[in-house]
Amino acid sequence: MNYRIDVNGRRCTAEPRPGQCLRTYLRERGWFGVKKGCDAGDCGACTVHVDGEPVHSCLYPAVRARGRSVTTVEGLAGADGGLHPVQQRFLDAQGFQCGFCTAGFLMTAAALDEDQLADLPRALKGNLCRCTGYRAVEDAVRGVRHTGTPAEGAAVGRSLPAPAGPRVVTGTARYTFDVDVPGLLHMKLLRSPHAHARITGIDTSAALRVPGVVAVFTHRDRDVPGKPYSTACHEHPEEDPDDTRLLDDVVRHVGQRVAAVVAESEGAAEEGCRRIEVGYEVLPCVLDPEEALRPGAPVVHVKDAARSGIARPERNIAAEVHGECGDVAAGFAEADVVYEETFRTQRVQHAALETHGAVGWLEGTGGGEVGVAGAADAADETGVAGGADRTGDGPGSTPGTAGGAAADGGVGVGANRGGTERLTVRSSTQAPFLTRRALCTLFGLPPERVRVVAGRVGGGFGGKQEMLVEDIVALAVLRLRRPVKLEYTRAEEFHGATTRHPFTVTVKAGARRDGTLTALRLHAVSDTGAYGNHAAGVLHHACGESLSVYRCPNKKADGYAVYTHTVPSGAFRGYGLGQAVFAVESVLDELAVRLGTDPLALRESNIVRAGEALDAATGGEDLHIGSYGLDRCLDLVRAAQAEPPAEDVPEGWLTGAGAALSMMATSPPGGHLADVRVSLLPDGSFDLAVGTAEFGNGTTTVHQQIAAGELGTTAERIHVRRSDTDLVPHDTGAFGATGTVVAGKATLRASRALARTLLEHAAAYLGVEADACRLVDTAVEAVAPAGTAETDPAAGTVGAAGADAVEGRERGGGRGGRAEAGGAEGEPEPGRRRVPLAELYAQARSEGGQLVAEGHFGGTPRSVAFDVQWFRVAVDPGTGEIRILRSVHAADAGTVVNPLQCRGQVEGGVAQALGAALFEQVRLDEAGRVSTDSFRRYRLPAYGDFPRTEVHFVRTADAIGPLGAKSMSESPFNPVAPALANAVREATGIRFTRLPLTRDRVWLALRDAAGDAPPSAPDAPRPG
Repeated sequence: MNYRIDVNGRRCTAEPRPGQCLRTYLRERGWFGVKKGCDAGDCGACTVHVDGEPVHSCLYPAVRARGRSVTTVEGLAGADGGLHPVQQRFLDAQGFQCGFCTAGFLMTAAALDEDQLADLPRALKGNLCRCTGYRAVEDAVRGVRHTGTPAEGAAVGRSLPAPAGPRVVTGTARYTFDVDVPGLLHMKLLRSPHAHARITGIDTSAALRVPGVVAVFTHRDRDVPGKPYSTACHEHPEEDPDDTRLLDDVVRHVGQRVAAVVAESEGAAEEGCRRIEVGYEVLPCVLDPEEALRPGAPVVHVKDAARSGIARPERNIAAEVHGECGDVAAGFAEADVVYEETFRTQRVQHAALETHGAVGWLEGTGGGEVGVAGAADAADETGVAGGADRTGDGPGSTPGTAGGAAADGGVGVGANRGGTERLTVRSSTQAPFLTRRALCTLFGLPPERVRVVAGRVGGGFGGKQEMLVEDIVALAVLRLRRPVKLEYTRAEEFHGATTRHPFTVTVKAGARRDGTLTALRLHAVSDTGAYGNHAAGVLHHACGESLSVYRCPNKKADGYAVYTHTVPSGAFRGYGLGQAVFAVESVLDELAVRLGTDPLALRESNIVRAGEALDAATGGEDLHIGSYGLDRCLDLVRAAQAEPPAEDVPEGWLTGAGAALSMMATSPPGGHLADVRVSLLPDGSFDLAVGTAEFGNGTTTVHQQIAAGELGTTAERIHVRRSDTDLVPHDTGAFGATGTVVAGKATLRASRALARTLLEHAAAYLGVEADACRLVDTAVEAVAPAGTAETDPAAGTVGAAGADAVEGRERGGGRGGRAEAGGAEGEPEPGRRRVPLAELYAQARSEGGQLVAEGHFGGTPRSVAFDVQWFRVAVDPGTGEIRILRSVHAADAGTVVNPLQCRGQVEGGVAQALGAALFEQVRLDEAGRVSTDSFRRYRLPAYGDFPRTEVHFVRTADAIGPLGAKSMSESPFNPVAPALANAVREATGIRFTRLPLTRDRVWLALRDAAGDAPPSAPDAPRPG
């Protein structure tokens, strides 16, 4: 047919394939701002304009666009290249975090009229965001500006914008698959229909006859590694059991991969999967962890405990935790009031809008076998290092390079080092270095032969702390010697990725009449699913900080992570604490009711205090209170609770308020490593090489601000490269809330070390003492002699024109900072001398050296962050609806490096936790199959579901974190569910012990408990 459309003013005449949607048509032509989040019209990430009207391009047939004008986010800006007003507003408000959904919101918002702007819940109902909690999105649409402006040496504590913001709002930020790979093959996976079965035979002959199919991989292939491993990514891999094989002859859950088909097109690969014939011997299965613990239950893994690392495979126990301090039995004996209850939490999906996926290729001798535009991402989040020009013309083009690193594209052809063929994998991962290590171990390759790159990652929440796709992609690349891509569908995220661990937690608490706790006992059973990735770590956290936040002489914790024939569980925001805190904080409220005391007062009299040791029944010797603000968090919540209600409540609805608190370690136990390198560039700006990934967690901005403060410059002059195992130093990964406290501390040490060596070189150059110099943005200025700054021996090594190593300083001001007022801008005061940093760079290079420093932090000792959540709610007894009237969150995050960004982390954590508390649930049918495998069946929070959360930070300065900072990316999640349940308890008199608090569950409990008349919160709870 005679097909033509205009895309962003450019004529396209290539005919679409039969049945092709507009989304794939546009992406194949390089318009990568059009995202895939669901392919079902549920999330809105693919929104474009067709003749000015917003449409979901994943549902819009490409053939219908014939003769029409299509605008993507790349074409939203004006002809002069200036930003569209909506793009500018999203920048000013920082209306994004990971940014994967942002293009869709921009395209929707740009088309809103005044009537639609007056009803945003309806206008934005077709767009989902998993990161922000929607406050930032609303402020962006409304035109509320939040970002501050850079200032020399004064970056920390300012709400500076994310350096990638301009690329996010223009659709040019490059996520995992926003690349053009010549000769790309496509992989699809055949998955098990059975919860437990042995594969008795596989016939792939029909699949191999499908036109376009290149290869089929099964467990029978000789080059498929048979060694067991864990998909979990941890610095110490022995923390997780080796219970997984790349392709196994035994399947242990519905959705486990059975075979991989590689073809020239996705359609051919899918057809190949349909043609594979598999014989199964169906085996007995167990879907419930309590049943799995019973004698005679089907054994999920018949393996040797010592060799596999499984605690007790014959009992289906992947891991267990036991600990006691004091004498719990004696503690309960002396209690005047004892309360015990069992609580259950459900499976929850991470639902990051960018699904799991990877693309791999080989780089060969002399520059590589494939040139990949933007594929090997050097990930400079801030612009081009050294001021190199940005080049490229057209969608999907790669920016120009500087020193071998592209601004947002990267090193493609020519990146090979050492002249040896190398495997490169570009992946949506939170842990590129650990993924490289796992691939090396699995395929017997040395580290220099494997490169793993993470571009910008479209959300993680712990779900991408796994190797779920990289292994099978690497196998295909190494076998076929061609680039291969595997991208999960949304349904595969539910069937083949991981979920939050379901928990059954029994808590027993005893107290004297004056409210003093005498004993706490916790018994936890987690469902790790078919594999034990993260089983031990999640269980340890659940049994740890949930109890140690309270001063109680007698504590006991017992925990079991149990295998079942269900979709595997894994790392999820909160890492087990959210499940345990739901139980502990609910029991504390019930104890307060029985004591006749205020629940907040009971907590205030029993919480751990500043300077006290953290008594954890399960260990944690390196965990300390680096700063303390929990008491002030409770004060803030009490003040909110004391304010008279201002919300309108429908007649007949029941109202109540409730609070809960939590404490969380600021980094994982056992060590979490970060190495950072900072270098002076030819133009006097700085290159900061950090291994941690960026997926909306904001670490790039934090590292930029820390370095700018220490180097006496503006944040925009710190060019951050990240997440490329070739180009940046080692980092354990962006998980466990470590981006600020671990990688940030390494950044601080490296920056201080470089600041010192810059001053020393400038002093020698100017013929003055180093203490008479200071950094002033683009130069070093000699000032009046000053006293020696207080220092201490932080880790930091410097290489500068062959200079010896010097030590960085860990506390006190860096040698940067704002210069004293001088003459004209950029000029020193009379009598002062200045040497430009560019001149120092040239001088060091002339002597054969560089001005560069490195910093390291090993993640220990560790501090703790505190969070308190409070809700006022209304409950409709006629429908079971819970309406949140007011939400207040108080947090002790230490020194808040970027208040706007930290606030966004809290808001996003609260919103995600509310989704889990109110309606999110991964449901399994009687055969163990996930039945909620789309966003239409799995209910995600939308814009209109919740009010804004009022976020308050108490001022503390942590003794362990960099510049007094603590982490705040995971901990806000943890107290939300119990605070909500406590508020509902006050409103209804019913203690709900099972999540989520869906309308039907609430309505049924009200009906059963109340009879003809709804209850009004009596003292004795009724279970729900």
